Amino acid sequence: MKRYIIKYSLLLIAVCFSSATFAQKDVRKNIRKGNKEYMQQKYSEAYTFYENAITENPSAPEANYNLGSTSYRQKNWEEAAQLYQNFLAIENENPEKMSSAWHNIGNTMLQQKDLQNSMEAYKMALRLNPEDEEARYNLAVVQKLIQDQEQEEQEQEQEQDQQQDENQQEQQDNPDQPKKTEQSTEPEQMSRDNARQLLQAIEQDEKETLEKINKMKAEERKEKAEENRRLNKDW
Repeated sequence: MKRYIIKYSLLLIAVCFSSATFAQKDVRKNIRKGNKEYMQQKYSEAYTFYENAITENPSAPEANYNLGSTSYRQKNWEEAAQLYQNFLAIENENPEKMSSAWHNIGNTMLQQKDLQNSMEAYKMALRLNPEDEEARYNLAVVQKLIQDQEQEEQEQEQEQDQQQDENQQEQQDNPDQPKKTEQSTEPEQMSRDNARQLLQAIEQDEKETLEKINKMKAEERKEKAEENRRLNKDW
């Protein structure tokens, strides 16, 4: 009876070990396929393979990281940040890879205009890898953006305070002066010639504006391509 129990236990262990090995091979297979699709910029297909790998093994660090990078490429900033966080919860031995994840979290926050959290993420990246010059550059850019934003807000507050002081002073100097009445919003009648001239002017403005917008979009696409090349770090 004891021999039967021992044999059954050994068989069960062997089956469990074989299943785990097979599952691990399946994870690696999906990651390799995902990497191949990712390199070809087929991000939707890569996403599916990485997701399959995580389904087999939620604690697979490379799958979580690469899925985060794929989400980033698809401009799913929030999901990308969460996946990088998942990676950081798994990986705690490789400072360079952890720094890279924090760097990319900083990128996702920057894309969402979350400057404060972006700054903190870049700081974390540099604490783990002080040699990361790209993170140092991006941190400097974000700090400058925050400084400009704070300065602009301060100037706006000063302008509002100054305008309020001027209004109060004017009211004190002229206490009997009646308040200005709002101008009528009734449209004035105009001749057909005037209307035609105005319409032509508007059409011309729209044409020039459209040209400017197209030019700005082309420049923006060029800048984004350069930014993606510089900012995004892949596994």
